[in-house]
Amino acid sequence: MENIGLGLQLMLIGMITVFLILLIVIFGSQLLIKLINKIAPEESPKAAKDEDNLRAVFEAAVKEITSGKGSLTKVTKL
Repeated sequence: MENIGLGLQLMLIGMITVFLILLIVIFGSQLLIKLINKIAPEESPKAAKDEDNLRAVFEAAVKEITSGKGSLTKVTKL
């Protein structure tokens, strides 16, 4: 019976240790995300310009490939 009690005790200590380490990882990653967003915020206006330029390039490619018969209706990111 001593071995069962010792085994349960070790299992409980191990489970608590893993749980605490996972909590540290979760809170650490959330803190890192907040810090990164404050230091280097996302640049959205540049992305809009790039999308407009890409659409123009795609339209030109479709017109070139289809000899002016095709048209671009929708562009979605995969």
